[in-house]
Amino acid sequence: MNFSIDKNIRASHTITTDFYTSDDMYEASKEKIFAKAWMYAGDASSIQSNGSVFPFTLLKHVLDEPLVLTRDMDGQVHCLSNVCTHRGKVIIEEAGSKQLLSCGYHGRCFRLDGQFKSMPEFDDVENFPSDADNLHQLDLAEWLSLLFVNLSPTVPFADVIQPIQDRVGWLPFDTLQFVEEKSKDYIVNGHWALYCDNYLEGFHVPFVHAGLNDALAFDEYDYETYPYCNLQLGVAKEGEPCFDVPTDHPDHGRNIYAYYYWVWPNMMFNIYPWGLSLNIIEPVAKDLTLVKFRTYQFEGTEFDWTANQIDVTELEDEAVVESVQEGIKSRFYTKGRFSPKMERCVHHFHGLIADAFKES
Repeated sequence: MNFSIDKNIRASHTITTDFYTSDDMYEASKEKIFAKAWMYAGDASSIQSNGSVFPFTLLKHVLDEPLVLTRDMDGQVHCLSNVCTHRGKVIIEEAGSKQLLSCGYHGRCFRLDGQFKSMPEFDDVENFPSDADNLHQLDLAEWLSLLFVNLSPTVPFADVIQPIQDRVGWLPFDTLQFVEEKSKDYIVNGHWALYCDNYLEGFHVPFVHAGLNDALAFDEYDYETYPYCNLQLGVAKEGEPCFDVPTDHPDHGRNIYAYYYWVWPNMMFNIYPWGLSLNIIEPVAKDLTLVKFRTYQFEGTEFDWTANQIDVTELEDEAVVESVQEGIKSRFYTKGRFSPKMERCVHHFHGLIADAFKES
């Protein structure tokens, strides 16, 4: 099924509820959306030393792709298939330090860059080894000391995040430190895209988030869209925390409370004066979503978890998303309209979904 989203937001309808309720649409999204998009793979610190290996499954319940991050003896970082090219066993089961990647089934060995090294009892095999005996190497990118991978890239990662880098590159991202005690996961009883829909507009803030509404100047809330990401610009009310923006920056003179960046299809970079709240939205089932909140703090800044009310805001959002999940089952609702002023980023998201299905 192809979705049609009018490029003119004033004439456009939202995506139809089939996208959220159809089993076929959910299954199709796995390949049409997630298999072709850049995904968060982990922190660069997980493979900090030469010889480090870090196995993981890319997007459990959706892509279910066994991968391994490695840092070879020359310090080069790789993301490799973690499946042996002999008989398909997962090679590395636990993170640690290795000189070689050795399969525990029949002893096939690979170098840390994925190149085949050796295999017992294969002396008489013709045309062996070939390129097919190497571990598949995936496109890998590092940004903000975070690692991102793509199974089948259609666009370079640098192109995806360039608008973010251009706007906030002046911040001390090289000092970010992961804060484990302020990071947690949430389970939401709703479709992953409904969670994104809710995130992508500040329209609901006065109605849903009393605490956040007290901090933000709602009439100055702004939106910007780019090819593969978009921005919600939160402006602080007088006396609320805000960035010390450089004088030569386009936002100088504005009390910026937060830069809320969404990156297609499921990553949210919430940038505050104290650091970064990274949200990763992972489908578990058609009507079940895992939301990972990971907190990173700039060196030398203070963070007041209670005052920032991130946890409270999340629970308020969950309640709304779960209510919408029930509402879209109605036989009397199939699609709505967009607010041209307040729902530009939602319209942008729906357009990218439509494009993904159309291109495929």
